[in-house]
Amino acid sequence: MSSETGQVAKTVRLVVAGAGLIGQAHIRRILELPDAELVGIVDIAPQFAQQAKHLGVPWTADLETMLESCRPDGVVVALPNQFHFAAGMMLVRQGLPMLMEKPVCGLLEEATQFADAAEQAGVAVLVGHHRRHSPLIQRAKEIIASGRLGRMTAVHGFCWFLKPKDYFEGNGAWRTQPGAGVVLINLIHVIDDMRNLCGEIASVQAAASNAARGFPVEDTVGIILTFRNGAIGTLTISDAAAAPWSWELTSGENKAYPRADESCYVVAGMHGSLSVPRLELWHHGSDLSWWSPLRSERASVPDQDPFTLEWRGDPLTNEMRHFCDVVRGTASPLLDARGGAKTLEAALAVKQAAATGQAVVLS
Repeated sequence: MSSETGQVAKTVRLVVAGAGLIGQAHIRRILELPDAELVGIVDIAPQFAQQAKHLGVPWTADLETMLESCRPDGVVVALPNQFHFAAGMMLVRQGLPMLMEKPVCGLLEEATQFADAAEQAGVAVLVGHHRRHSPLIQRAKEIIASGRLGRMTAVHGFCWFLKPKDYFEGNGAWRTQPGAGVVLINLIHVIDDMRNLCGEIASVQAAASNAARGFPVEDTVGIILTFRNGAIGTLTISDAAAAPWSWELTSGENKAYPRADESCYVVAGMHGSLSVPRLELWHHGSDLSWWSPLRSERASVPDQDPFTLEWRGDPLTNEMRHFCDVVRGTASPLLDARGGAKTLEAALAVKQAAATGQAVVLS
């Protein structure tokens, strides 16, 4: 069934380029969906030739070779970041819709050129910021958009978690070197959440520290965001903090992480405030004064168990269903290449602001 129309849907034939961790997550969901079909795997590592053989689909080491012999309906690009631009531009020339994993490109100049090309060619690009497909984020956005918070004034985000020592050892040693760090690996998710919930970011200020581990890359960053609507945001991120206040630990989306019944974001307006993902709405009623008692209520989402508050919707599955509808032309991308470029610009601005000590104004 199509998630947009409720009608029997055409099966969407998909190639996955990049069969690493996130590529495997996409392959699994394509195999699970009744109206999606895996028709090829692209990866330079020969081990994935065996997986392709087992699944009865072709394997090639590069995307261009795959497309010479296979014409899919769409392509999932889960290649390393530095290959996103070349792959995306090739698919634009081929006229093939794509799910481009985040970040949309490695450099802002590439992301802008890619967005221009996709728009001019009319090729649909869905950028894989999968939290936009989370029922919890979508419910929070719905509450904010309803006006129940009034004029937005402030937002605060925690992103605190503790990466183990072996995360930075062996094959993970690259994570200790320039090009890695908590900003480029983790912060872009949070920046996209801020843009999605609170609107476009006008400027960024930041300070970074590597004192916890002493690596050449930051482990902790403090950020001030000024939004175009006038709201001010404060955000801290650290991968060296033993704490429960991160999306991974509070949302319960990824069962590999222990769940904490806490929130990691708070959005405030003149009429009320909302915690996310707990979805607690606080307000003074009609009095709009700190002298009046505060009241609270907790919202739920349609896919949430009313007793455990566990939700049943998987964002990556929702994202793949949505991508299939984008390929069919029955839906527009929830986040397109232009939107992905804006998220990338804001994340890179944090690095620049921390390095220079100056506020960075976004375009």
